[in-house]
Amino acid sequence: MSTEVKKSGNRKPCAGRIYSQLRVCLLSVKYNIMREMLNKVTFVSNIFFMILNNATFLIQWTVLFRIRGSIGGYTMKEVMLLWAVCASSYGLSNVLFARVFALPELIINGKLDAYLVQPKNVLLGVMTSATTASAIGDFAYGLIIVCFCGFGIGRILLFLLLIANGALIITAFALLLGSLSFWFVKTEMFGEHMLNAAINFGLYPDGIFKGAVKFLLYYVIPTGMMIYKPVRIMTEPDLGGLAVVAGYAFLLLAVAVTVFYRGLKRYSSGNLMSARV
Repeated sequence: MSTEVKKSGNRKPCAGRIYSQLRVCLLSVKYNIMREMLNKVTFVSNIFFMILNNATFLIQWTVLFRIRGSIGGYTMKEVMLLWAVCASSYGLSNVLFARVFALPELIINGKLDAYLVQPKNVLLGVMTSATTASAIGDFAYGLIIVCFCGFGIGRILLFLLLIANGALIITAFALLLGSLSFWFVKTEMFGEHMLNAAINFGLYPDGIFKGAVKFLLYYVIPTGMMIYKPVRIMTEPDLGGLAVVAGYAFLLLAVAVTVFYRGLKRYSSGNLMSARV
């Protein structure tokens, strides 16, 4: 009996710590957004113009589909889904975890010091320490597109699940690339190009890519699992496919977190003991 009590007693503090860390992270995201909203005109303008910027590409695709019935095996509706999944996944990632995209700068300039002295988890503290206001426009744009496509509530809920998974994938990919800065100098440019490739290639049907490029999109950068596979699941719901993309996301995240903490052991302080406000 004493062993059982001891085990159950160990679970509670662990569960309590996890709950506490998640609560702190959610509060951090909340205050990041509130800080962005201090200038309401700028905040709303950033969101509106990001939605408008994304919407302008619909004109290009509308013209192309009037010339050809399908492109790379995709119809106009499927291309709209490509943009919706890509924009909302990237947007959600930047709303919640914007700082992970600036991880190389923090490592190279010794700016992780401020996070190491905080009581919350270092990685979660870094990831949730900033947000991008315009990314809310990306996220909203995808939702508008899905509603415009005429999907029912079930497909919209599926879409939300898929973009949460996509946000996890792009966040993990950014974390993995950013963590390379613990070992190598000047990797930030490489990481930026890889992230841009993952997003930009995902705005075009995968059927137009052949050979080495297609191999790259599915096995080197996560565009296939983040965007192409979810679009197919949206058009033809597939529980097996959903399990595959979810498994891929958690595997990539596990690898990225492991690489980050391995690299953190090598981190050399920049003696920048500035406190974050």
